[in-house]
Amino acid sequence: MQYHTKLREGDIAPYVLLPGDPKRVSVVAGFWDEAHPVADNREHVTYTGVYRGMPISCTSTGMGCPSTAIAMEELARVGARTFLRIGTCGTFQDFIHNGDLIVFDSACRYDGTSRLYAPPEFPAAAHYEVINACVDAARALGLPFHVGATRSSDTFFAGHPAPGSSFNGYWNSSWAHLFEDLRRMNVYGAEMEASIVLVLARLWGLRAGGVAVCLDNLLHVSDGADAFDPQAQLSHSEENIKKLARMGCESLLRLWQADCRRAG
Repeated sequence: MQYHTKLREGDIAPYVLLPGDPKRVSVVAGFWDEAHPVADNREHVTYTGVYRGMPISCTSTGMGCPSTAIAMEELARVGARTFLRIGTCGTFQDFIHNGDLIVFDSACRYDGTSRLYAPPEFPAAAHYEVINACVDAARALGLPFHVGATRSSDTFFAGHPAPGSSFNGYWNSSWAHLFEDLRRMNVYGAEMEASIVLVLARLWGLRAGGVAVCLDNLLHVSDGADAFDPQAQLSHSEENIKKLARMGCESLLRLWQADCRRAG
């Protein structure tokens, strides 16, 4: 039995969705034809089942790269071979709107965890088959989407002071420049987990990718203020999470179908 996830070999399918929030696992599993809770420990909740004939699992990672790395390490040890991170993100680009999906083809490694596995020069790149499957699924579902790089960071609130915070001056003089640089570099997403998912899968010779629903623009949040208020700006609507769950299931389905065709 794995120490953190409490999983054993045979508990999971080779195709695994990775949301962050444990409460989203049951939402994802609600789209399956068959779903069974397998394990629940700390931030890691796992369901395994069947979606349109495909064996599938879903394990929550918790927030950030450290807990995500633990989940991936243990999942790979008990049979996971294809990983798809599904979550929420911000953006630096004005042409990306709230509710749009961003398919990650790569990640800027602003986290610390992935550097303990590989030097910063090592690419955090999604597997091309996973990217293609996500694009096909988004088109088939008629969902607005973009394909591009994300920035994975270890922090959520750094650079996002609350309204009226004394740190607003620090935001204006420091973080605004960094975020503007990321915008100019055509970085699309801003989240906390994709980099470690992509790095670990590539190191191990496995497949991984990521897709997230955009909830706000980090350069000018939706109310036009200079401050970031997570309660006002990041309402994780049921509609967005269900859209993300369906997108994840359909993306893995295409990978499974292609694998079956190759296997004859």
